[in-house]
Order: sequence, then structure tokens, then C-alpha cells
Amino acid sequence: MDTLETRIAQGRGDQPADLILRGGQVFDVVTGDLIPGDVAICGDTIVGIGADYDGPNVIDVSGLTLVPGFIDTHLHIESSLITPFEFDRCVAPRGVTTCICDPHEIANVLGVPGVEYFLDAATRTVMDIRVNLSSCVPSTHMETAGAEILAADLAPLMTHPKVIGLAEFMNYPGVIHRDSQAMDKLRLFQGRHIDGHAPMLSGRDLNAYISAGIRTEHEATTAAEAREKLQKGMRVLIREGSVSKDLDALIPLLTERTSPYMCLCTDDRNPLDIGEHGHLDYMIRHAIAHGVPPLAIYRAASLSAAEAFGLKDRGQIAPGKRADIVAVRSLEACDAVHVWAGGVQVSDAAFDARQTIPPIGRHSVNAPPVTAADFRTTSNRTATDVIGIIPGKIITDHLHEDIAVQDGDKRPDPARDLARITVIERHGRNGNRANGFVRGFGLQQGAIGSTVCHDHHNIAVVGIDYADMALAATRLGEIEGGFVVVSQGKVLAELALPVAGLMSLLTFEEVRAKLVALRAAARSLGVTLDEPFLQLAFLALPVIPMLKITDRGLVDVTAFEIIAG
Repeated sequence: MDTLETRIAQGRGDQPADLILRGGQVFDVVTGDLIPGDVAICGDTIVGIGADYDGPNVIDVSGLTLVPGFIDTHLHIESSLITPFEFDRCVAPRGVTTCICDPHEIANVLGVPGVEYFLDAATRTVMDIRVNLSSCVPSTHMETAGAEILAADLAPLMTHPKVIGLAEFMNYPGVIHRDSQAMDKLRLFQGRHIDGHAPMLSGRDLNAYISAGIRTEHEATTAAEAREKLQKGMRVLIREGSVSKDLDALIPLLTERTSPYMCLCTDDRNPLDIGEHGHLDYMIRHAIAHGVPPLAIYRAASLSAAEAFGLKDRGQIAPGKRADIVAVRSLEACDAVHVWAGGVQVSDAAFDARQTIPPIGRHSVNAPPVTAADFRTTSNRTATDVIGIIPGKIITDHLHEDIAVQDGDKRPDPARDLARITVIERHGRNGNRANGFVRGFGLQQGAIGSTVCHDHHNIAVVGIDYADMALAATRLGEIEGGFVVVSQGKVLAELALPVAGLMSLLTFEEVRAKLVALRAAARSLGVTLDEPFLQLAFLALPVIPMLKITDRGLVDVTAFEIIAG
């Protein structure tokens, strides 16, 4: 029995330890020392290191280095396109023993029941899933989401044991201009953790934002931006997702001096990237290969993350800490051989022993029927605002192009890389539809479509041919949401995401295979982006500069207003 007395007795060696890891060396993320000796575990807690222990259950880790389990400090599990249970099976074997998720994707579709689904799932996974309660549902007034969550809706959830605090506060204009609903949520969580989201905010506006009690932030895309946020008391979460890739820009700032105040996160990363490159393990390998000291990056991946989010029971292989341990062949390779999460060895047997829960959010795609004519524009001005994609970033350029009006319509122009982008409201609330232009996909024909469309998750379609765009939108309704690639009246590839139009019912291996087929199909249309579907999703997020589009129209994020048509 794991009682206080038992832990003390096993740590002292007066009783046999429940589990002993023998033959490896512990990498201490405080001093950087390599410590030989056994690691003794009682239940879910480490009770001894650097000494010899006895017990009936000994695992040989000879030749391996033991590091603390990795903590992903900010992510949306829905963006992995799989359920929390499949996400658990996908990334825990790579050493991720804790993740701090914000379920605001499903919350924007289903409201509080979506958050409750994640809280329920979090009590059953092998890894420890913690939840920050979604702060911005919808993210702004310039989009139509499937639900709205107010401070009064969050209050009953605050006492759940898996809840840490308030998730990324994306409506930063609402904070600095003291919007009443924003103030209600901030007041409710005063004294608890409040996560930030303030891209390119600086100076007095950043001072004001941090003064609201916001302490962590993952939107820094340059070292200068991250440095200012560190100087003003924020902990910077270095992000490396499938679209937002900020690791290379920020690792020059990550040193042994700054690492106590820097953490790692993925935000949005899908099984294809995880399979081809990795998760937090990739970030660690990449950082070390580019000159970051191992102590700095491993500390950021564990102890710094635990301290930043108030998880005092983990982050270091030390007595009294939760037994979250990764055994790697080398620090440089970060190649997990064994993983323990709360003293449980991550294995097929551990996953099979979980109690799962049924999925929710079926049949959530309720968009109006569309035809090719719905993708025409109505402007008679040649001057046109164009969304400019910046590869590897979710910020965009606000471009201006002259596009000729032909028969009352401004047509896509593949020769100039100008594709139509359309957002269609799919929650059955108003049937809104907005058309615009985007540059950066490289599309030469056909269309691609998605219901993963941050954060409102309406239908987003990019295309050259209007009939193909109409088919893509229609097919998304038929498969309950997901991704589609269409050309010449045929569906070339698709992935159904019937759980709220966001997550698959397939295994992560099956999802990965379908993503490979989707990527190949998109490239056959001329698409040049590595991750076109998640890139498309972020073109509809009106809290990320500079120009975006929602079902209500083009949004000038700098002015925080919809551009008149």
C-alpha cells in the first residue's frame, strides 16, 4: 500500500521497493550531473536515487540514461485529429508523460459538453492529461462558433482535479481594452494559472496584458519578442507544431540561464509529423543538434514546465516526485527505450487496461447546400485584399492585388498563385458564407477542404474550380467533417473526422496513412505547402495577424475589424 509511511520506509530501505530501475544513470535537470545508482519507486512516486535498493521487481536499464518525463505545456489534442485515448497511445511512448491541453476546438463546436468529454477522458489515460479551461469560445465576435462559454459556465468546472486554470486568452484586445466578459473570466481565475496568447504584442500593450495576471505565452515567433516577454515576467513556451514552427527562431535564447523560464509545447501537431519527425522528443534532438546545452533543453521539457504550471510533484527524478521517467540511449538522440508515467510502464498492456468513453459530437456538420455559383465574388473593384501565407507561421501577410472583374466575378488566377478561399458556417446557426483570395498554396486546379478551421471550425475550402469547391464542401457534410481533396469532379482523398468534425475514430496509425494520401493528392493539384490542411485551418483564426477570413468576411486583425466588402 502506497502510504506516507510506506514511501518513507522504502526510501530508507527499511522495506523492499515496489519497483527498482537498475543499471542506468539519472540525468539531474537541476545540476546537470549524471548520478549512478538505483531508482526506487513506491506506487506512483520516486522514493530513492543514487543508492542500492532491494525489491521483488527489478528492471534492468543498463547503459541507459534516465530523464524526467516530458511535459507538453500547451496543445489542442483535437488538432492531432485523434481522440485523447489515441493521442495517449501515440505520444506517451515517446516520453510525453504530462500534457496540458486546452479543449477549445471541441468547445467551439459543442460548448461545455466538449470540455467535460476531455475532463472525463483525462481521468482514464496512461499519461497525465491536465486541462486549462477554454477562455475564448468563440475567440472573437467576428465569427460564428457552435457555442458560447461565459465565466458562469466555467465556474462549476474549476474544482475538477484535472483542471489547472484558464487556457490561452486569445482575445488580447478584450484584455487591454477591458471588455466586460473578458474581465469576468480573468477575475474568476485570479490567483490561479492563466495562460496567454498575445502574438506580436509589445510595449505598454504587453504590460497591460501581463498585468491581468497572465503568466505564460506561446505565440512568440522571434527571439526579440520572446526576450521582451521574459523580461516582463512571462514564461515563454517554445512552440513547434505542424504549421507554427518557432523552435529555430527561439533556440538562440534558450540557455542554461534562461531555461528555468522557458518550456516546450506543440500547440497543433498531427500524427503524420509525429510519425515522421517526433513530438517533444524531436524538439529536444533538434535543439541539441543546433547547440543548445542538454541541461537547458531537458530542463525546459520537464522541471521548468512543471514549475511554470504549478505541478510541484514532477519534473525531476528525485525522491518525492511523481515517477515520470524516460530511459533514453543517449541525451543527444532522445530515443526513448522505456517510459514510466506515474510508476506505470507505458506499454500495450497499460493502454489495453484503460477504460475508454464513447465519442461525442456526431453529426455536427450542418452547413447549407452550396453550388458553384456560391463561390463567385460580387465586388466591382479591381483592388483586392489577399491573405498571404508565410510558410511555417500562422501569422499572415496582408497583401493587395489588382484582380480584373469578369462577368461580375473576380476569378482565381493560378498563374499568380491566387486561389479562392471560402468559409461556410456549418453549425446550423445562420448559413453565413464569405469569399476571399489567398496566395501561397500553389494550387493549379481543383480544391481542398476542411472542417478543422480555428477556432470556430466552420467549413473552409480553397480552390481554383468553383464546382470542385462545391463538391468539397458537400462531401465534408456527408462524412461528418474532415479533410478532402477534389479535382475534376472527383474526390481524390479524404479523412473523415466525425467526432465534432475534428477527430477520427480510427487509430493514429490509420490516420497517419490517410494523411500521407491526402498530402500526395494535394501535391498533385500543385500544392507546395508541407501541411496544407492545418495551414488552411489557421487562415480563419481572427486573433492572429495580419489578414484572416471567417464566415463573416475578411478580418483585418491589426484593426480587429471586418473589412467592408
